[in-house]
Amino acid sequence: MERGHIVNAPTALVVGAPGTNRDADVMLALELAGADCRRVTPGELGADPTPLESSQLLVLAGGFSYGDNTGAGRLFGLEIDSLAGDSIRRFISHGRPVLGICNGFQALVRAGLLPGAPGAIALGHNESGSFDCRWVRIQPVSARSVWTQGLTEDIDCPIAHGEGRFTCSTETLAALEQSDSIAFRYAGSNPNGSAGAVAGICDPSGVVLGLMPHPENHVLQRQNPQAARGERGGLGLALFRAGVDHARSC
Repeated sequence: MERGHIVNAPTALVVGAPGTNRDADVMLALELAGADCRRVTPGELGADPTPLESSQLLVLAGGFSYGDNTGAGRLFGLEIDSLAGDSIRRFISHGRPVLGICNGFQALVRAGLLPGAPGAIALGHNESGSFDCRWVRIQPVSARSVWTQGLTEDIDCPIAHGEGRFTCSTETLAALEQSDSIAFRYAGSNPNGSAGAVAGICDPSGVVLGLMPHPENHVLQRQNPQAARGERGGLGLALFRAGVDHARSC
């Protein structure tokens, strides 16, 4: 599915599986940031690599792919890896930015596209044991990630997940910190009990970002639930602009 073409814009490919429900939100965010968008399924991505090869940015959208029936993002990640894993790794090797949000973050982990040996990092059930949907604040903390470049303030945006708690060993967390691979941390409260208050991580190249909260749901000030009271929150649009700006050079 394609939307309106933006002249002289990088092309962003948005991948959604059955149960994905944030693809339209992501496409709006990318278009506001200056990208031209196209939506594909994992099957389409695997059947014809041409759209990926001709794109400069890739996003795995959030939602509840395949109903999360075998674990959040599990089938989405396995499908991405088996059908298009080699193509995506080539895409990354060319320095082209990749973003996985919420379910997309879970899929990136399952597909082995983020740092750590298999099983070294995971996104487990929230510490509360229940699904959590509320607004949070996240702080960009990495100089390595292309997705944090130019971000001068924290981002206010919602979370909506039952399995978003970032888990890893103390040694793995220290390694992520040392390599500047922790891209975002929760600021103030840690809503799901994530190790180190980690909200998002990047790969060693800095072009791949996995993020649990939904910055695509705060790209306009009127989306802030406190906007009617005159309060201003940090927009997620800055993150998408950073990714799109990097994609222009790819």
